[in-house]
Amino acid sequence: MFEEASEVLENMLKWSFPLSLVLFLVLVCPLRAEAAHEFSVYRMQQYDLQGQTYGSRNAILNTEARSVEAEVLSRRCVMMRLADFSYEKYQKALRQSAGAVVIILPQNMSTMPQDIVQQFMELEPELLATETIVPVYFALEDEELLSIYMQTQVSSSSQGSSSAAEVLLHTATANGFQMVTSGAQSKAVSDWAITSLEGRLSGSGGEDLPTIVLVAHYDSFGVAPWLSYGADSNGSGVAILLELARLFSRLYSYKRTHAGYNLLFFLSGGGKFNYQGTKRWLEDNLDHTDSSLLQDNVAFVLCLDTLGNSDDLYLHVSKPPKEGSPQHALLKELETVVADQHPDLKFSMVHKKINLADDTLAWEHERFGIRRLPAFTLSHLESHRSPARHSIMDMRSVSSSLEGAGEATAGPHVDLAKLSRNTKVIAETLARVIYNLTEKGVDGDLEIFTEQMQVQEDQLASLVDWLTAQPRAAQLLDKDSSIVNTLEYHLSRYLKDVKRHLVRADKRDPEFVFYDQLKQTMNAYRVKPAIFDLLLAVCIASYLGVLYLAVQNFGLLYGFLRRVTAPRVKQH
Repeated sequence: MFEEASEVLENMLKWSFPLSLVLFLVLVCPLRAEAAHEFSVYRMQQYDLQGQTYGSRNAILNTEARSVEAEVLSRRCVMMRLADFSYEKYQKALRQSAGAVVIILPQNMSTMPQDIVQQFMELEPELLATETIVPVYFALEDEELLSIYMQTQVSSSSQGSSSAAEVLLHTATANGFQMVTSGAQSKAVSDWAITSLEGRLSGSGGEDLPTIVLVAHYDSFGVAPWLSYGADSNGSGVAILLELARLFSRLYSYKRTHAGYNLLFFLSGGGKFNYQGTKRWLEDNLDHTDSSLLQDNVAFVLCLDTLGNSDDLYLHVSKPPKEGSPQHALLKELETVVADQHPDLKFSMVHKKINLADDTLAWEHERFGIRRLPAFTLSHLESHRSPARHSIMDMRSVSSSLEGAGEATAGPHVDLAKLSRNTKVIAETLARVIYNLTEKGVDGDLEIFTEQMQVQEDQLASLVDWLTAQPRAAQLLDKDSSIVNTLEYHLSRYLKDVKRHLVRADKRDPEFVFYDQLKQTMNAYRVKPAIFDLLLAVCIASYLGVLYLAVQNFGLLYGFLRRVTAPRVKQH
């Protein structure tokens, strides 16, 4: 009887235990594929400039999500919303060797308070100031991602205020999220070409005519290349340059208004990377050719940078212009036009010497100043250190006199009415210089660009909307880019001899190096935490151990049970 009972029990354990174990695991563990959320993420800048490394040097991410409130962040993906972001929290994640940092941005930046946007803009240069091996990504908020963040935040915050037993129990039973990127590790992009464009309007009256050069860099910059739209910096400068090309091409098409100045228009690439396109263009024109307008009689170079807002206008110079020079004439005509035609505008000159000890130049005109060409930069920003010049918050235009007051915005933006006014100021000033109107006794309140020749605000609006419809970071714009092709088309409509200039980094000692994997797809999988697997393994091992001991010592167990359950005999 004992042997039969033992055999029956062994058979029961043999067939029922695997089935019960499978059912237990199916009920406890969630299915990964059904719990996944897929979304796009945009990696922080990664580049080398003049031998110095910047940004995030890693792109691979496969780790569990935590909010910054968690006690332990090591090897975890730290998630933060823009509203809760601070440099101290960011540094905390880096100090604890976080596996990654994901910063969640709102879909509509205009919903953010001005102080939060301004704070983040000021932090962007600090985030890029030194390199980090931690992958840093930015993501645009949606309902699923917000839900993941809220669940992660609740799970993380509950760990700091509970007892050790409660934390262990909560950790074992809570659901977590495993964040995984689909891309490969980042690597340097070889043979990348930065493209610049030039075109000209030739003057009349001789061969040795003075030349006025108008310059604007067309690329944008921010902490994440795929989020860098550059509406004001420098979409506004590009829009003004193209509108000036249209206006003066009409003036130069008539014999009586064809001035005795050559006008050279230059759209430079790599402006946000120490003006690499301008540097190579100057080298090509001054060192590697015998025939160039830049080698002859250059009256001045006027760089247009960040001109889409504000009631201030600053002329940045490296060397104050001498009286009687064409540069001085430009300064005086600017003062005249502002005073007589736009008294609401405040204009002043800012003098700053070129500091060659700095890693990067302050303004684009300094590239020309180094080559001893008289140059200025016109901007509504008083300082080159303004965070508005290098921010992902510099987004699409939201204010237009064509559409009423427009929607309020938290970050830098383009006010089309002020952009149009600044375009007219520059056009009127240039016209007074090239037609020498002051010496001819023409009053300063005479407006040349009116009626058929007026600045077209709808044209400017279309240009700004097109320029800000896609990111224009230099790493994203190769020589076959649609943006480069369209800019070339616009210049060809109004100018002659439009040509491209390419700059590639030297292979032995590159001045700049770009890296790939700047945009990836991230998956968030709902998973149990690692402690759950450990506890589950302990429970299963204990269960199997108890069963093993029961089988091996069935005789003792059976005898014990018989003694316990046997009826007691009454003694007389």
